[in-house]
Amino acid sequence: MRVLAVSPHLDDAAFSVGGTLAALAAAGHEVTVVTCFTASVPDPEGFALACQLDKGLPADVDYLALRRAEDAAAMAVLGARPVYLGLPEAPHRGYTSAADLFAGVHPGDDVERSLTAALDGYDADLWLAPQALGGHVDHRQVLRAVAPLDRPVLWWRDSPYVLRDPAAVPGPELPDGLAEVRLPQDLDRRADACACYPTQLGFQFGGVEPMRTALAGLPEVLLAGARAREVVADLAR
Repeated sequence: MRVLAVSPHLDDAAFSVGGTLAALAAAGHEVTVVTCFTASVPDPEGFALACQLDKGLPADVDYLALRRAEDAAAMAVLGARPVYLGLPEAPHRGYTSAADLFAGVHPGDDVERSLTAALDGYDADLWLAPQALGGHVDHRQVLRAVAPLDRPVLWWRDSPYVLRDPAAVPGPELPDGLAEVRLPQDLDRRADACACYPTQLGFQFGGVEPMRTALAGLPEVLLAGARAREVVADLAR
């Protein structure tokens, strides 16, 4: 079976659904993770530059190249093939602060059109994508792009946002008629994959060991529509 996970950033799939992806890969399924916002931008300025400086990285470092290398290592641990769409992250699309990232999609930010066009060219038996818990604009744009494609999607709970707010609600574009499903999960392999993102672990979790502790208590609960539930049922046969 071909499995396609659509990750906003270079870590979201691993943090949120890495255990499920690892178990699917170990069972012999072909797992691909398409990460959307992966473009290197020369000479970043303003908030975009601050996003790497506050992680201890100097201004002349290609931050996204470093993150792509981290992600490639994480995907190898999960047994997944990485694909990078090369679209710019929100700080390079006019979002000017951390608060702005969670204040809704800017009227002129139509990146979901590029996302929808790119993703429509992929064919897979089962898709996975974020519910956009927490409301990060890049997660919202991925949700907005995937939802209209009418694919069999398992919608994941965005981590670490669900850890910070277990009552967080999905983005309004999430389809109706969904039900919870759980697939086999290799949570130890998820943690090992997440340890491959050192640029993010201090900021998101406080370090490697706090990450392992936090994620150990976070099962991957997915939401599925009728088509995805049928695919999942076939896995058990």
